[in-house]
Amino acid sequence: MKNSFGKFQSQIVYLLILVFLLIVGCESKEKANIPAAKKRELANVYYNQQLYQQAVDEYTDYLTRYQLDEKEQANITYRVANIYFERLHDYENALAYYLRLKYLYPNSNLQQESNKKVVECLERLKRSTDAQQVIEQTAALDESQKPQSRPGEVIAKIGEREFTSGDLQYELNRLPVYMREQISNKDQKIDFLKSVIAQQLLYDSAKRKGLDKDKDVRAGLLEAEKSLMAQKLLEEEISKEINLDKYSNADVEFYYKANKDKYAEKDDKGKVKRIKPFEEVQQQVAQDFVQEKQQEAYNRLIERLMQAEQVKIYAEKFN
Repeated sequence: MKNSFGKFQSQIVYLLILVFLLIVGCESKEKANIPAAKKRELANVYYNQQLYQQAVDEYTDYLTRYQLDEKEQANITYRVANIYFERLHDYENALAYYLRLKYLYPNSNLQQESNKKVVECLERLKRSTDAQQVIEQTAALDESQKPQSRPGEVIAKIGEREFTSGDLQYELNRLPVYMREQISNKDQKIDFLKSVIAQQLLYDSAKRKGLDKDKDVRAGLLEAEKSLMAQKLLEEEISKEINLDKYSNADVEFYYKANKDKYAEKDDKGKVKRIKPFEEVQQQVAQDFVQEKQQEAYNRLIERLMQAEQVKIYAEKFN
């Protein structure tokens, strides 16, 4: 009886081994029938046809069932994460794959981008505290990626980033002379610094929320490209026509004296009640002064371009 039972056990073990080998054999056969290059090509086709979930399924199957080198594994992991993030807006699965890349492929050149995406996923999942922690950890691990401050005394901090007096002077130097002259005392410099920091914070927050990838933003950027290029050309050409740096506060004040009525308080009948002193309207006067100089240069430029390109406008054809 014992021998029969033992023989029965041996047969069961043999059958289990046979079943296992058959399964492995079938899987191996399937792999042989679908080469790795074809598998990846199919995933690419699904993606290009906007079948994003099907593309994810093929990429993950390609990732788990084929013998890939570490670089290829990291690339596919990053691609799957990006599909979840950018196309399917599934930030939990995107986060999982970015973290997979972070911890399984630490030598990948995609680490820096993956770290940014982890932060963006956490932001979109309303986990801002966790996002900030990742930012701080990343900065601590990779000091070379931290923005480098210019020489000078530290006058402010944005998180762990130091903002120095050299940074402030750099920002001030970017302003025209007449504007720099208006930022002279302590309070004015602090207000200017706050505006610079505010702009950086808004930009960083928008990036973390993925607004640079937002379809409306990207569409707007494409629409704006022509306008931006024209504006850049305009700036370059106008800078040849007028050099704002040569104008001082005295020039702005002279403009004010020549246009005092423009800054007058008037009653309901249009009668002047009071001429505002220069100190009260100095900022507005400066803006008007610059706009007038730029408009004059713009008019000269457009007139010259129209003549060069022989532009004709048939006014008689308009109703």
